[in-house]
Amino acid sequence: MPYLRTAVFLLTMVISMILVLVCAFLIPCPPRDLHNTWNRNLGQEAGGVLFPLELSDVNGDGLPDILLSFTALMNASVLGVSRPSVTVMALSGMNGSTLWSSHIPEETRSVQCKGLTLTAPAEPGCLVTGTSKFLSLLQASSGKTIWTLNPAHLPSGTLAAPAVMLPDLDGDKVGDLVVLAIGETQPDLCFILVSGKTGNPLGGPVKYSINGEGKLIGPQAHITSQGAIYILFGFGNVQAVALRDLFAQARNRDSFPPVLQREEPEWEKRRSVNLSELTDIYSGGVEFLQMVTASDTNCSDLLITTKHNLTLLRGEDLEPRWSLELQDIHSQPAPGYFNADQTLDFMVQAQSNDNVKKMLVVDGKSGLPVWSYDLPCHMQESDALSVMTLEKKSVFLFWADEMQPALQNLEPGPRNKRPGLHHLYLLHPTFPTLLLDLTNVTDIVTASAIGINDLQKDAFYITMTTSPTSENQPGLLLVSKLGLRWAMLTQSRMVPLRETTPKISRGEVRRFLSRLKFIDFPHKF
Repeated sequence: MPYLRTAVFLLTMVISMILVLVCAFLIPCPPRDLHNTWNRNLGQEAGGVLFPLELSDVNGDGLPDILLSFTALMNASVLGVSRPSVTVMALSGMNGSTLWSSHIPEETRSVQCKGLTLTAPAEPGCLVTGTSKFLSLLQASSGKTIWTLNPAHLPSGTLAAPAVMLPDLDGDKVGDLVVLAIGETQPDLCFILVSGKTGNPLGGPVKYSINGEGKLIGPQAHITSQGAIYILFGFGNVQAVALRDLFAQARNRDSFPPVLQREEPEWEKRRSVNLSELTDIYSGGVEFLQMVTASDTNCSDLLITTKHNLTLLRGEDLEPRWSLELQDIHSQPAPGYFNADQTLDFMVQAQSNDNVKKMLVVDGKSGLPVWSYDLPCHMQESDALSVMTLEKKSVFLFWADEMQPALQNLEPGPRNKRPGLHHLYLLHPTFPTLLLDLTNVTDIVTASAIGINDLQKDAFYITMTTSPTSENQPGLLLVSKLGLRWAMLTQSRMVPLRETTPKISRGEVRRFLSRLKFIDFPHKF
């Protein structure tokens, strides 16, 4: 018996060791993002439409990848001359390598991957909208075409904006779309409902003739507190049409699917005033329209930006919560949490005077500025961005020129000032009297986005830049990644905005930054 017990014990130990080794070597560990920074040269760009970068995990490694489209010069094989070619491409968020690329027949207005319900969850897709008549759904993992809208359904118009995601309207358990097409004259436009499963129209076009001058706004889908769905759009103004009205006219029938059964009395009151099918929301020089999650209701509010005004409307009844007069707002406000009241605040960039812009953070409850500073800036068309931390506060990132007084390095060392540099600054609400200078570039920033690494609770900043060009010479298109935590701890420089008592030390800031954890924003806006 002693020999038998010893044999059983040893056999158990051997089996346990084998299981441990199998688990250690055969079960893969989650991939770690070890590339804090990379640069990817995409070649000579040939102009064209540039749109916000889309970040979405298309290869299943848990890290957002970069979806972009650009018009580059390709060498023709026969004549040896360069010709423009439009490419939709997916780059790995890990190292910038090409995951897939696809050539399309026209310039691209948008690539949309997040929030799509057009495919099965096991095989996500990306929707590509062109600048003329191209609308196609691609497999997110490979770039292969799932369906393409027949251009014959747009005989006298072109796509004016990215497609809008809708719930299932035709009962096939797949979300559907609505696209806005505009004719040769601006007042003539039409909406077309499109099946998300097949790419075929759900009925005929619904035409409208509207008045308005200025920038095209929307279209965007808005769900009211009663569950009614409206499509918001306009030219320099904001108007709304009920999705149930579009559906009834497109299908030529009065029976509605369950998702369109509800109406919004407060919105319908406004339509009865003008005796038309459209509801007037806001008039006068609208530049941007954003849906903002409200903390006190299940309905999103509407943030409307003009050149000289910022207005927040209640989503329930369209009454203003607050309005703020500003001078020459030239970019879309960046929502984020600056205060501790869990209400979205907004970073706004306004022109102060020549080559100087005023950065403000506007309180989301009162509409009053809670932080502001004037910065030198020669690159005016760059949007500010925000990313949320685990403490339910946001850090804000924006571009400006080098500031005076001289910067203070978190890692002491000499700093040489060079003209023509654009600097990426970070503002954290805990230290409102200083900025962090994360990096700098000499090229023109055309697009930027922030991705979240959920595994490491880190964030990275993606930048698309074009190099300055000489006459008749195309510039180079460059995509870059910058890990935020790595940049903050290893190469950032402190920019004190004013003297404080006691003085903020480099060690205090460094200890605080080392504890920061970034998370994905839980709301849509």
